[in-house]
Amino acid sequence: MKGYEHQTQYYETDQMGIIHHSNYIRWFESARIWYMKEIGIDYADMERQGIISPVLEVHCVYKSMVHFGDVVEILPKVEKYNGVTLELSYSVLDQVSGELRTTGSSRHCFLNREGRPLSLKKESPLFDEAFRKALAVDRSLPE
Repeated sequence: MKGYEHQTQYYETDQMGIIHHSNYIRWFESARIWYMKEIGIDYADMERQGIISPVLEVHCVYKSMVHFGDVVEILPKVEKYNGVTLELSYSVLDQVSGELRTTGSSRHCFLNREGRPLSLKKESPLFDEAFRKALAVDRSLPE
């Protein structure tokens, strides 16, 4: 699967002319929502069903600078999933050179509208199955 493509914007840069570090977290979120749709899970549908998935933790390691005008490809990958929590990793690659620019991860849980944890296996077997299939496929991909 091809990754999520992002064309960097001028407003994402900092005073040094490079992409400000906070934007990578936004890119991870956009890539996660895109990836979920790719594996058959529309986040808007999840929310309509009363399921939300807040971020519990996010981590980012900056390998090399990204500048205004660069196009990056973000490759999300399911690292862990147990029906209640989801952990993804992200590789941010320069689309032209293929150079690894950034790596990261995010961990999420699933809650109902009242903010109580829930199991997707019980509440939404279709979403649960999609994440389990993605986990199996992602585990079989080369690093």
